[in-house]
Amino acid sequence: MASRPSSFLITWINLLTTILSLGVISIGIWLTTKHGDCEKFLTTPVFIIGGCVFIISLLGFIGAWKESSCLLWIIQYLAVMFLLLCVIAVFTIFAFVVTNSGAGHIVSGQGYKEYRFGDYSHWLQRRMSNPQNWMHLRSCLVRSQYCSNLQKSVDQLKETEVNSVESGCCRPPTECGYPMLNSSFFDLHPPLSPDTDCLTYENDPGEKCFGCNSCKAGVAQFIKQKWRTVAIFNILVFLMLSVFYSVGCCARRGVSVASYSKV
Repeated sequence: MASRPSSFLITWINLLTTILSLGVISIGIWLTTKHGDCEKFLTTPVFIIGGCVFIISLLGFIGAWKESSCLLWIIQYLAVMFLLLCVIAVFTIFAFVVTNSGAGHIVSGQGYKEYRFGDYSHWLQRRMSNPQNWMHLRSCLVRSQYCSNLQKSVDQLKETEVNSVESGCCRPPTECGYPMLNSSFFDLHPPLSPDTDCLTYENDPGEKCFGCNSCKAGVAQFIKQKWRTVAIFNILVFLMLSVFYSVGCCARRGVSVASYSKV
């Protein structure tokens, strides 16, 4: 008799995990709709987590229907859920580790910060330095006309909050010493700094500083902020699944006792 209440309990657990997985997948779809394929580094983990939770939920429903092998099913189900919890924990720790370093440097009298590529983790640097990855990100920035949002006067730009990508990709580093005519054009006289980014920058909207290390640093900062958000979301999913896993363990214990009593 104990197996039926346990199966009923597991059925409700899986109903909740199914709702949770659909919510995670919906967030992934929303991110894809908003950002397209330019942020696969963000949407892919969300889809993987949502898909895994959904598959486990289906296994839960199937197992709940097969009450004759309930004990065996619960053991398999809990093993898969435990594996998923381990994967989420490892990914979350990894996300915090690779985004632990790197921060913006305040520019006096300006409404933006500047970012240095060498400040970020070696993993992020390798990802940004990979030609295939960077060409994809660069084409997305150019295609979306990302720098067109900075069509402001010099005075307006000083009072406007500029994000890391706009700061690193749409303007040359301050140390170059280029006088700013407006937010889109600089007087490109001989630079005051030997930094290669100074020679790479062009006023052309299709070029700007998209080939600069400062642009890679700005994108790295953007990834850092997004991955921190995903990591926090993963912690919430991990806590919820941990509760379901604990309840499942209790249900398994109930089935085990019932099976032992029959013997």
